Amino acid sequence: MKRARIHTGPLVLIAAMLIGNGLCAQQDPLYSQYMFNTLAVNPAYAGSANVFTALALSRHQWVGFTGAPSTQTLLAHTPLPKENMALGFSLMNDMIGPTRQTGIYADYAYRIRTGKDTRLAFGLKGGVNLYQADLAALTTVDPDAANVNVKGTILPNFGFGLFWHSPRYYAGVSLPKLMENDIDAVSATGIVTASERRHLFFLAGYVLDIDRGLKFKPSVMVRQVQGAPLSVDLNANFLLRDRIWLGGMYRMGNSFGLLAQYQVNDQFRIGYAFDLTTTRIGAYNGGTHEVMLNYDFRFFTGRTVSPRFF
Repeated sequence: MKRARIHTGPLVLIAAMLIGNGLCAQQDPLYSQYMFNTLAVNPAYAGSANVFTALALSRHQWVGFTGAPSTQTLLAHTPLPKENMALGFSLMNDMIGPTRQTGIYADYAYRIRTGKDTRLAFGLKGGVNLYQADLAALTTVDPDAANVNVKGTILPNFGFGLFWHSPRYYAGVSLPKLMENDIDAVSATGIVTASERRHLFFLAGYVLDIDRGLKFKPSVMVRQVQGAPLSVDLNANFLLRDRIWLGGMYRMGNSFGLLAQYQVNDQFRIGYAFDLTTTRIGAYNGGTHEVMLNYDFRFFTGRTVSPRFF
């Protein structure tokens, strides 16, 4: 059978290939401000701020590129009255080309003291992804019977994580999705099958005093998924007078960018990141933009720790 040629942009072609040949690349969303958005990948992070925290983030990747990834994330987490337990909640909407997934997850963390200022948390994550793909709507030169829709496939999943931290440093490892769910759609040519892949995350960071009003925070995130190259994010951020974060990031072999955050007051923080792609696809887009809003509520439990380093 002759392959159909798709004219809605290279990214849509990639998405169609992923559905038709089995998802083997990185599937979970990327974040440039991961060091302040850790609950998205590690359930053990829940309650680490010791206050009820809510975060909203919107990421628009490869702006100007047809079918480019777009991700919206809403997170909330809080310690419980018993200080050794915490709960979290995450809602994620991720779109790339004709595919879309909406995930709803709950998080539970159990925390133990390992020193005067350190804690080790064990986290569990559970929830569902609603997955759909409108492949039949793709514009092709020749009709392709393999371009079938995947409508409302519900994919339950669960995962776990570890997170060790003090007020100044942290390290964590997690597998937020343990189940490798299959996505099946019957077409005129047979079965089109895709499957989820496990993602392993490792992250760490440390805050150093450079001067009275200047702090330096290096951090790293490593992602590993079967069928995709190892992904390493390196970040260097400076905190000025406990109010303004300025820094840069480098995703090895992929992109680099800048990050800025402003601590409006002890409770409210806003952040922005801008990335540029270093691969050939960078010539066809206007970069990646990511906006974050974070608010620490003073009711229910705890008090805001200022400044917040992660």
